[in-house]
Formats: sequence, C-alpha cells, structure tokens
Amino acid sequence: MAEPLNNNRVKNESFPDDYLKTIAERAKKSRVYTKYQLIGLLLAQLLDDEKHKSLYIKMAKKDDETKLLELAKSISEMKLVKNKGAYFMKVWHQQKKIKNEHTKRK
Repeated sequence: MAEPLNNNRVKNESFPDDYLKTIAERAKKSRVYTKYQLIGLLLAQLLDDEKHKSLYIKMAKKDDETKLLELAKSISEMKLVKNKGAYFMKVWHQQKKIKNEHTKRK
C-alpha cells in the first residue's frame, strides 16, 4: 500500500523574499511572442488605452496592421480628442462599414 503524500513539508518551506519579488516583477513585464501582439500593444500605447490592450491585439490579429497603425498614429496626434480609444473605434468601424458597402456593390 502506498504511503500518503506529506503536504506539510511543502507548506512549511518558505520561499526567500527575493525570489517572490523577482516572480512578482517578472509577472508585470509584457511577453510578446507574435507580431500582432506587438502591434496591439503599440495601438494601446498610441491611444493611451492600456485597459483595452487585449481588444487591440485581437484587432491586429484580424485586420490590416498598417491601416490600424496609420489611423492610431493620426488620432494620437489629435490634441482635442479626449478619449482616443473610443474615437479610434468609431472611425475604424465607419471605415469598415464603408469598405463593406463598397465591396457589396461590385
């Protein structure tokens, strides 16, 4: 019959504080593995909208990255726009709607 595992040994061992701090710092850093992840993070930074970076990563994966970056750069330079992320989404959806209407007519 097998002996039961002794979980007390694991619980009683404590990790050094330096190690835990290192792990916490490592978790804060961004890990970018693909091009579309980088593009999405750049969009979030340009638009001052870090809260929605996963949305921009998804858009960069699905849509044309050059057009996304061009639009984001032009909007980031607009001083009067308060919520650049929302304005970007509005303009992007208008452009896609126009493009879709144009392709339906052909």
